[in-house]
Amino acid sequence: MTSISTEHSRKRLELLRELLPRLSHVGILGCGLNFPVSVQEWAETKAAAELLGVRVAFFKARDDDGVERAFGSAAKQRVQAIVGFDCADLMSRLDLIAAFSLRYRLPVIYQFNEFPRLGGLMSYGPNLADTPRRAAVYVDKILKGANPADLPVQQPLKFELVINLKTAKALGLTIPPALLARADELIQ
Repeated sequence: MTSISTEHSRKRLELLRELLPRLSHVGILGCGLNFPVSVQEWAETKAAAELLGVRVAFFKARDDDGVERAFGSAAKQRVQAIVGFDCADLMSRLDLIAAFSLRYRLPVIYQFNEFPRLGGLMSYGPNLADTPRRAAVYVDKILKGANPADLPVQQPLKFELVINLKTAKALGLTIPPALLARADELIQ
């Protein structure tokens, strides 16, 4: 089983490395490693980190207290940045994750573009706004008689890099010009 998360784990680490050229220790924030997608995403992230010469540590969080404990542990372990894993329990806590990112001065990248809009530093992932439009095409085909089992599974086509410049400034980070140029959206 492969998901968009696992396929783009390396890209998120590369973006953090571009932002922080001396990056050597990254924390991974997720719900746990007992879900098939999380297991694969963790394996992909560890492999990508090894190629980049970066150590990774996993921090489990499923609720508000868990998020706070995870950031405290990451700070104690001198993690330099955090990659957020896809996790339903954390989706409703993106604003809290952004707040702890500022409190602990840890840059965080997530795959959901909502994250920088809620005050997080940056995201790299699929354009979720494109999903309903693409789903409508499927509904139209089905309503016109297509068998759903015959329709191919589609992956997102458009991926976006979103950077919150206000958060970068609050973290004391200067976004490299090349990274700024590649961003699909810059939040002031």
